[in-house]
Amino acid sequence: MTKRIFRSILLVAAAVLLASFVLITGVLYDYFSNNQMEQLRAQTALAAQGVEKSGESYFAGLGSHGTRLTWIAADGTVLYDSTATAAKMENHADREEVSSALKTGTGESTRYSTTLMERQLYCAQRLHDGTVVRLSCEQYTPLMLVLGMLQPVIVIAAAALAVSGVLASGLSKRIVRPLNELRLDEPDKIETYPELAPLTDKLRSQQNQLRAQEKELRQRRDEFDAATENMIEGLVLLNERGTILSINKSATKLLDISRYCVGKDILLLNNSRQMQELLGRVRSGEHCEMPVEHGGVSYTVYASPVVSGERVAGTVLLVLDMTEKEKAEKLRREFSANVSHELKTPLQSISGCAELLANGMVKPDDIPRFAAQIQSESKRMITLIEDIIKLSHLDEGAGDMQRCDVDLAAIARATVENLRPAAKAADVALSVNACPAVIKNGIPQLLEAIVYNLCENAIKYNRPGGFVKVSVEKTADGTVLTVEDNGIGIPAEQQERIFERFYRVDKSHSKEVGGTGLGLSIVKHAAALHNAKISMHSAPDEGTSVSVVFS
Repeated sequence: MTKRIFRSILLVAAAVLLASFVLITGVLYDYFSNNQMEQLRAQTALAAQGVEKSGESYFAGLGSHGTRLTWIAADGTVLYDSTATAAKMENHADREEVSSALKTGTGESTRYSTTLMERQLYCAQRLHDGTVVRLSCEQYTPLMLVLGMLQPVIVIAAAALAVSGVLASGLSKRIVRPLNELRLDEPDKIETYPELAPLTDKLRSQQNQLRAQEKELRQRRDEFDAATENMIEGLVLLNERGTILSINKSATKLLDISRYCVGKDILLLNNSRQMQELLGRVRSGEHCEMPVEHGGVSYTVYASPVVSGERVAGTVLLVLDMTEKEKAEKLRREFSANVSHELKTPLQSISGCAELLANGMVKPDDIPRFAAQIQSESKRMITLIEDIIKLSHLDEGAGDMQRCDVDLAAIARATVENLRPAAKAADVALSVNACPAVIKNGIPQLLEAIVYNLCENAIKYNRPGGFVKVSVEKTADGTVLTVEDNGIGIPAEQQERIFERFYRVDKSHSKEVGGTGLGLSIVKHAAALHNAKISMHSAPDEGTSVSVVFS
């Protein structure tokens, strides 16, 4: 910025100097031209007097004085010329200055001389005998004037440019110095220039938004940390170079390393052949698992690449003790692969937006858009984390949840009312038909989760103008909760897997509606805790009906 200001000031000074030179040259040219003509008039008058007194003998004693003298008869015949042979010269009666002198007594003109091959000033005066004395001299031109002033002009211009350079350097530094001293993190203290008031207002607004976003991000990070800290599995997040970005408490215990290892290369903590091979395979984009020896104890490490485009941007390591049950190992393996995929997009988006905001690479007008994106991805992440927490709680048996007699019909009606805005936004008709039905020794939160997730899925995977019907009825088999829709339906080959964690029938549609892939898994676990059975009937493009029977 300093260089730009310096160049601007110097260019302005040079332009002013050039304009001044041109203006002065024009003024001087006009002055010297008028002065030259005045001198020529005076010389012509003196020459006329000399010829009047001495006649032709005047020319004999005439020396060279920088002017051309011509004596012309009344008929235009050249009688004498100081620079040419008079006899060889053409008649001058038609010359403007001669013609005027013959008529009025005096005449002047400016024209190109074919004899001398240069532009001349002419001044003529008629004598008493009718002849005309004419004097001429070379006319000053702007080029002659410039060449005459060239040396002093160069000296003055060089001095002026030197002084301008010094002044421009000092002035540019003086202008920029307050800007360089601005504290953008404290816009309230910026008082350098009143013109900066709009900027300070925008900076103040941006600072407030950034603080709010930072607070929200910190909260979401704490929630994510809370979710991962409650895992019995060890979870380690690595960047593309193998540097530890995050590690939970379980991983530090299993790997016997310190929590202060964040920011260090994992190979500095575990340089075993297995770990090197594991990281090499995952960096090539491969999902893999491998037993790793550490401290005399063997663990199974599940590694999943975090892919950004066609590049592996990081790695998720899930560390399990080999004493875990086979079923738990399978679940954790699937969880590692899926959670890396599900967390990748919001984490990358939040990180990218936050980095751009932190580095000041975002235009003030674009900050609300980036803030909205961070907020949206944060909400997506917290929803995923909440579902993960719910499933983790259900896996532990939900023994701390209070059981009581619960009216399933009341829960169904309340849940439907809560989901009406979402249904309206999706242009889906939502209705409920429920008769009083009490679930003995039930858990209200889980029953609500069953109804909510079934209804939410039916709304999300529906089509505009579709319907979702919720019913609660008493049958011979027990209390039956049914959620029916006429949405996109589920292919027969996929119906057995829809209650698996992170499984989605239509992945593209799931991404569009923002599902976590954990809702039906929560329904399955919640129903199991109530000894309920789930049945489903579905066909593509016809709809789906899911029934939960509480015996």
